[in-house]
Amino acid sequence: MSITGLHYFLPSWVQPADETLEVDLCVYGGNASGVVAAVKASRLGLSTVLLQPGQHLGGMTTGGLGWTDFGRKHVIGGMARDFYRRIGVRKGVEEEWAFWPSEASAVVDELIAEAGIDVRLAQYLDAVAMDGPRIVAITLLGGLTVRAKCFVDASYEGDLLARAGVSYHVGRESNATYGETLNGVQCMNKHQFSLGGVDESNPVHIDPFVVAGDPASGLLPGVEARDLRKDAGQADRKVQAYNFRVCMTDDPDLKIDWQAPAGYDPRLYELAVRWFAHEPGPGDWSGSRVYGSDGRPQDRVRKFDVLSSRTPSGHRKTDSNNHGPVSSDFIGANYLWPEADYAVREVVFQRHVAYQRGLYYFMANDDRLPEDLRRAYGVWGLPKDEFVDTDHWPHQLYPREARRMVAELVVTEADCRAERVADDSVGMGSYTMDSHNCSRFVGEVDGKPSVMNEGDVQVPPTDPYPVSYRAIVPARGECANLVVPVCFSASHIAYGSARMEPVFMVLGESAACAASLAIHEGVDVQDVAYGKLRSMLDDAGQVLG
Repeated sequence: MSITGLHYFLPSWVQPADETLEVDLCVYGGNASGVVAAVKASRLGLSTVLLQPGQHLGGMTTGGLGWTDFGRKHVIGGMARDFYRRIGVRKGVEEEWAFWPSEASAVVDELIAEAGIDVRLAQYLDAVAMDGPRIVAITLLGGLTVRAKCFVDASYEGDLLARAGVSYHVGRESNATYGETLNGVQCMNKHQFSLGGVDESNPVHIDPFVVAGDPASGLLPGVEARDLRKDAGQADRKVQAYNFRVCMTDDPDLKIDWQAPAGYDPRLYELAVRWFAHEPGPGDWSGSRVYGSDGRPQDRVRKFDVLSSRTPSGHRKTDSNNHGPVSSDFIGANYLWPEADYAVREVVFQRHVAYQRGLYYFMANDDRLPEDLRRAYGVWGLPKDEFVDTDHWPHQLYPREARRMVAELVVTEADCRAERVADDSVGMGSYTMDSHNCSRFVGEVDGKPSVMNEGDVQVPPTDPYPVSYRAIVPARGECANLVVPVCFSASHIAYGSARMEPVFMVLGESAACAASLAIHEGVDVQDVAYGKLRSMLDDAGQVLG
């Protein structure tokens, strides 16, 4: 099974185009937020074009994230709620929040077709023409030019906002920056090399050296020498780890067995060997991870694997995510991604593909691992009927955070803890303040050098909280006709709560409504009358707090 169809960017995708489009609204980024923004704008009577830097629409929603991270459902309304109701129609229920990638793709295609959206694929931003603080036009690789009255940057990376000169941040702020407690370097007890079940507070020794016990042999790949516990709460430019949310199946009629990727290097997974050499504690077993053809658990398998429970209603497919101290998150391999050019992102993308495919093959086949674990992984594989044009692997890498706009209002931990409540809500966040690990380093366990993970945070907000309109528009004077529903203005830890696909869809609809008002009233997006916007969002069924 080749991976020739699996790419972030290929120069051959870019086709020469001597064309200038003139529209009311240009949406850059065809993930679920961008799709919702474009469809809503069309429903509001705006001429709209949707530009996608890639070959597929829907982003993570169609790219494997079928187990929706929604926080509290009751705060998700409008077109976002309608999306999950449309999924439900396909399953014969009122609404559904767990689904196959192909089902989500069908709903996206349905929305696009209903609205008659002009979609242009493989369109990568090349240049932005400004007139003072306004975007006049953008040019894409290949030569397509789009002139618009207003723009929406719905990309996961914030490429348009950056080219337009809008302020942004990459990485983690210090706790002192916004008076927070969960930002910056964080060494907590989740997803660590430790035993003890849910608490995971009993660290175990994991030798960090290539040759165990020999510092002269160097450190294992991806392990930093500095003990990062000394930097607790301090800022850096690291971003939480990326991975692919892989759709797996244990259906023998659908399953494609794990195969080693080109250049497979088992040395990348030495940490897994050392981790699984430890006997698990009494709280580290799960009887719900491995299923046979009868749908019943077959083995008691350690909790610290990456195999997720299947989606409900008897479906034999998963949305498999990172789990445990060494898993599908490729920790430390994504630092270049947020600000990289497309060729470099392609390299980073392929490194993540190779790492994660290699991990699954390794876990199913390497005889240094416990037999129960190898057998558990061997039950699963890629489904033949998903991602058929990308060799059954997700087309979308999960960029959990990249650039984040810095606007007049920055959503912070204070919002998540209800210490501040915005009075100009355009959507609600409610998910846990969540960050995956950002780095690995050499700490100390039992007086010996030992590998530790850093960056994982999982702290729930006090209540659902409003996301301010001021967080999705640039600071006054920076760009007068741009709305940003994905890389919105938030600190690292607050973004970790609000960065969920349903929230992105909610903010995409709100962005389209704001753009419509700005266009029709001839004002800057910063000057849109919130009362009028609020009325539109209420009429659309948004939940605003």
